[in-house]
Amino acid sequence: MSRKTRKLKGRTGVTVAQQIRTFNIGDKVVINPCARPGGRPHLRYSGRHGIIKERRGNSYVVEVGDMGSRKSVIAGPVHLKLA
Repeated sequence: MSRKTRKLKGRTGVTVAQQIRTFNIGDKVVINPCARPGGRPHLRYSGRHGIIKERRGNSYVVEVGDMGSRKSVIAGPVHLKLA
């Protein structure tokens, strides 16, 4: 197998299940940015735990603690997973 073919074979796309995943308000989630699709939060919040506050369109507003203050981060469902 050529090097280029191996690179293509190793890549995986985002599944439909990940794109239409739903969360309830009050769920605790971890921000895990995926490089592929849009709706990605800033990488500064990668690995942070937060609480779902509301749904905004197809994305979610997650409240995250940052140095003693609370910040709201908007992220798509692909970039979130349950804690």
